[in-house]
Amino acid sequence: MEVKIGIQSIPREIVVETTATADEVERSLTAAVTDGGLFALADGKGGKLLVPADKIAYVEFGGNDARRIGFGTTVSGPYP
Repeated sequence: MEVKIGIQSIPREIVVETTATADEVERSLTAAVTDGGLFALADGKGGKLLVPADKIAYVEFGGNDARRIGFGTTVSGPYP
């Protein structure tokens, strides 16, 4: 699943691919914000991302949709 994290005063967002479910990400984020600690998120390569909860502007996460590449047009058959 792809997770996008916006950090206050930083123009670019952090994008992480994780194996965590949406519920796990939400629980971890809620706990970090409530405790005022660090939001921890494991990435798909075995690494871990730590972000101070008080610096998070937003977190966007969704389903396990595959990324689309190109314009979505497929050509089958002989080319003209």
